[in-house]
Amino acid sequence: MRLAGVLAAALALPLLLTSCGSDDEPAAATPESSASTDAVFPVTVTHKYGETVVPEEPTRVVSVGVTEQDVLLQLGVVPVGVTEWYGEQPDATWPWAHDLLDGAHPEVLQTSDGLEFEKIAALEPDLIVGTNAGLSEKDYELLSAIAPTITSVEGSTDYFSEWPEQTLQIARALGREADGQAIIDEVAAEYAAVAEAHPEWADLTATFSQGGPYDGLLYVYPPGLSTDFLTDLGFTITTGFEEYAPKGSQAEISAENVGLIDADVIVFATESAEMLEELQDFGTVSSLSAVTENRAVYTDDILAGAIYFDTPLAHQYTLERLVPMLEQAVAGEAPREYPS
Repeated sequence: MRLAGVLAAALALPLLLTSCGSDDEPAAATPESSASTDAVFPVTVTHKYGETVVPEEPTRVVSVGVTEQDVLLQLGVVPVGVTEWYGEQPDATWPWAHDLLDGAHPEVLQTSDGLEFEKIAALEPDLIVGTNAGLSEKDYELLSAIAPTITSVEGSTDYFSEWPEQTLQIARALGREADGQAIIDEVAAEYAAVAEAHPEWADLTATFSQGGPYDGLLYVYPPGLSTDFLTDLGFTITTGFEEYAPKGSQAEISAENVGLIDADVIVFATESAEMLEELQDFGTVSSLSAVTENRAVYTDDILAGAIYFDTPLAHQYTLERLVPMLEQAVAGEAPREYPS
């Protein structure tokens, strides 16, 4: 389980989070920053806990959130510390972003027992980024005692802060707000181009679901909660199951309520053949019209990770791989098997 586990167990996804590095490995040195020449410091970043002043261009950045490394890397900053979420990817960095490390190996931080404040302090950061970290005000205060710390914007939801907001927050702290906006505009343009090429998708409903049940529940995303990757392509997210969604989280669908998620297209974020098999045996999933008529998409583990990550780089990876699968599903030709 992914973000549902974050919210259900204080970032303790129902996984054993194991570091991709070791305590004996030195933290990576940050290469010279590629910040825009017109960046002026100090900069002030406003967030949910107030304002943070970044006095000078950061050179040792630590990401305490679960996805922020993507944006840092896309902006040309290699963090000295990153946080493991799930998947145990090398350097806690997924394939769509890993090459941007350029051979560096940042310290991998864990969150299974809370934030590792001592390790963070030992990295001697000059900026701590926690826009997707679910930081409490106490966490923020403790981290701010180590280095300038930025969190998500006022009114944002823990772990579901909108990716454009996060991108801009991080870019502001780096003195790169214009570059952050350019990244957002680029991704938006790519989505718009696909939507324009598929006007028929605007008449279709779509559901985004976890790839398999967990503890007798299937976690399904209500409209507006990490579903932009479908609505930006023109689809309308299925409604009718919102009453099963705790505020700011996924809907918890039991086996007897599976019929509520049927749609013109369903995207199941499957991560293994075993997960897909378990999904098919859950409630009436195997008899949903989208399933029986080959209008359901089943992802592999990396594509599922990209959808969950919800960062600009992950969106571009998702677009490249998901669009052909959606085309098959709309045509009723989607394979009912785990991608090989």
